[in-house]
Amino acid sequence: MADIQVYKKSPAEFELGQRRAKSAMRNQIMMFSLMIFLTLISFTMVTAYQADVAGFSKFFVIPALLLFAVVQIALQLYYFMHMNEKGHGIPQMFLYTGLMLGLLIPLTFVTIVWW
Repeated sequence: MADIQVYKKSPAEFELGQRRAKSAMRNQIMMFSLMIFLTLISFTMVTAYQADVAGFSKFFVIPALLLFAVVQIALQLYYFMHMNEKGHGIPQMFLYTGLMLGLLIPLTFVTIVWW
């Protein structure tokens, strides 16, 4: 059988763990609220564009929606996938390498075909 070691935390360690957990949960709730807010703004912009409200042309709405999407992707990666915590350097490297290859390979093929 495997040996099991029990580690008893001191009251200071226990309190520090609780403070860190509360801070992490607060950050999760704030980021979730921010993402809901950005989603509501996006739906409102699309509704305003479809209702022909002045100032909401497709040249404003589409780039703004793409910007909001990029912000939400970054927030989801860093807060909901815990990329902001220590020890996630290797997964971040693979993620960014895949992103770079995923963007550069189609760009390369499009460039080859056009020229």
